[in-house]
Amino acid sequence: MAGICEGRVVIVTGAGNGLGRAYALGLAAEGAKVVVNDLGVGTHGESGETMGAAEKVVAEIKAAGGEAVANTADVADWDATKGMVEQAIAAFGRLDAVVNNAGFVRDRMFVSCTPEEWDAVTRVHLRGHFCTSRHAVDYWRAQQKAGNPIDARIINTSSGAGLQGSVGQSAYSAAKAGIAALTLVQAAELARYGITANALAPNARTRMTMTAFADTMTSQQDAAFDPYAPENTAPLVAWLVSEQSKSVTGQVFEPFGSTIRISEGWTDGPTSADLGRRLEPGEVGEIVEALVAGRTPAKPVYGTA
Repeated sequence: MAGICEGRVVIVTGAGNGLGRAYALGLAAEGAKVVVNDLGVGTHGESGETMGAAEKVVAEIKAAGGEAVANTADVADWDATKGMVEQAIAAFGRLDAVVNNAGFVRDRMFVSCTPEEWDAVTRVHLRGHFCTSRHAVDYWRAQQKAGNPIDARIINTSSGAGLQGSVGQSAYSAAKAGIAALTLVQAAELARYGITANALAPNARTRMTMTAFADTMTSQQDAAFDPYAPENTAPLVAWLVSEQSKSVTGQVFEPFGSTIRISEGWTDGPTSADLGRRLEPGEVGEIVEALVAGRTPAKPVYGTA
């Protein structure tokens, strides 16, 4: 029986390990042809730490009877990501989806974070999402203008750190929050071209989460069902890549184990009464206190509770 992604061509970035590897293998098992991208760096962006990771995943896919090619582009390199999109088209004749997953961390308290660390983290996550997706969109728009129907997907990777913040991860949290907002804009702007955009905020064991939450991430590793296994997120990714998801866009999903939660994001909360005049500074405190007391409590920042 054909899988739900039969014939779909997908780029998965950061697919040499962890979640990206699970996505690539899961997509291939569902019939997708996969461009497996991985630069081969470590959890902090150290060059050369996992060289050959993309090729190993490609070998696994081919051994299982699937189709895949390896790519080692830097996802934040404008020209290299253009080449990655061109590689997908040259290898498989088309491109249907981009799964933006690549990233690394430079965990540091805000008071200790350097400009270099800040730039490195925001570059790989936020610029990396921009470069790869932008070249894919250029291709899809050109196809649509040529009269070819488009049913394309952008799947971004945010994080709980981006949705609620995480102590010691100011740069990472800021970048991941930016990705969530980017997803909303992409969904609004690109629907006219037949492109959907959604994001994931996975709760899974990866090289990055193990640097900050090792005890939690390994707590159930030997259980009959390991809720932190990265493979648990792969079915949602496969469905989002498939044609079945064409009516869903602009959403942020928080998968964990066998559960899927959808984030409601920023929305209007309590509002003070309109007095029909400018407020006096001395009046503001009482109003704000009432608004804070009346709002739905926010989820705590990771590391504070």
